[in-house]
Amino acid sequence: MREVAYKDVPSLVGQEIGVSDWLEITQERVNQFADATGDHQWIHVDVERANREMGGPIAHGYLTLSLIPHLGAGLMRVTGVTRGINYGSDKVRFTNMVRIGKRVRLRQKLLSAEPKSGGLQMKNECTIEIEGEDRPACVAETISVIYGA
Repeated sequence: MREVAYKDVPSLVGQEIGVSDWLEITQERVNQFADATGDHQWIHVDVERANREMGGPIAHGYLTLSLIPHLGAGLMRVTGVTRGINYGSDKVRFTNMVRIGKRVRLRQKLLSAEPKSGGLQMKNECTIEIEGEDRPACVAETISVIYGA
């Protein structure tokens, strides 16, 4: 894990922050996401039909997007921070399906770090890669604000 002081975060703009460990996408995780969101579309949860009609079930795009905080948690620790908040996302694109049993990981790059509301607004390019595939599952620009001590 990379460690950086709050005041030094702007010096990382344009750099890759890191690459996470791989995470397997299981049917159980997809089913739990379906239950949490109410999105029980058959392409995600009806294994028999998905196997028959499209080669197997796939993860929800929003499940893939929601993994960014989990996968990114181990990439960089910013010291001297009292709190951080999610501010939003820009340019979210789902560019490939994640089939059940595949593994994904996050590749993160810091695009900007600007003063905002007494803190530091960071925009990251987040790419969710699929093991063994050329096209990523998701590319999104996430925005967060961290506050120094």
